[in-house]
Amino acid sequence: MNETEKLGLKDLLFKMADDELILGHRNSEWTGLGPILEEDIAFSSMAQDKLGHAQTLYNILNELGEADADTLAFTRKENEYKCCHLVEYPIGEYDFSLMRQFLFDHAEAIRYNMLANSKYEPLANAARKFRGELRYHLMHADTWIVQLGNANEESNLRLQSALNECMPLALGIFEESEYESVIIESGDFEGEKKLQKLWLEAIEPILKQANLKIPSFASLTPAYGGRRGFHTEYLKPLVDEMTEVYGIDPSAEW
Repeated sequence: MNETEKLGLKDLLFKMADDELILGHRNSEWTGLGPILEEDIAFSSMAQDKLGHAQTLYNILNELGEADADTLAFTRKENEYKCCHLVEYPIGEYDFSLMRQFLFDHAEAIRYNMLANSKYEPLANAARKFRGELRYHLMHADTWIVQLGNANEESNLRLQSALNECMPLALGIFEESEYESVIIESGDFEGEKKLQKLWLEAIEPILKQANLKIPSFASLTPAYGGRRGFHTEYLKPLVDEMTEVYGIDPSAEW
């Protein structure tokens, strides 16, 4: 791997790890607040999975010469995170969090399916491991989206509203970086455009089953910027809270 390919791989890993870290913390906010006990447990469990994925990806970055996982997760400034805007938003109502989980986890599952064939073996191994956990995340999201989409007029309208709000944010998942052509040519990843195409093919039939309509792309402005360090007003307060304990004594041993 030459130096440019390594930079491209690191960029991809930071995007994925930061998405997982931030959404993991957001999902953890449902602990004790779920609409039913089952959902309280489900979002808490998915939050743990995402934080575990983030740690694994930060560890791979450490093997590529970056700092250790805790340092990467808890000491960077807000503009050094490469997460997309979708994961930064507060949890909102349950319909928003459920739709976000549906849209993000389908993209994530397809991304890991693609990365299972990556030429960089540590990443391919991690992707193969994560795929098994994500099957349960998708089962959760698909079941509730279809069930609530068909439950009654109010639940359908609320999910449609959540889909309308989340879709431009979700398109930000696929924001290309300056290393896009490098990462494709290296054989480590097939690219964001292909991922977005496969994602749309995956979510469209499920949304149709739920009697929900994807907003016209002509009317949407993708929420880009997160991959380049330009974030929403919601990220900094979350990072401040997330790093508060670590910042008191970074050398503490637990």
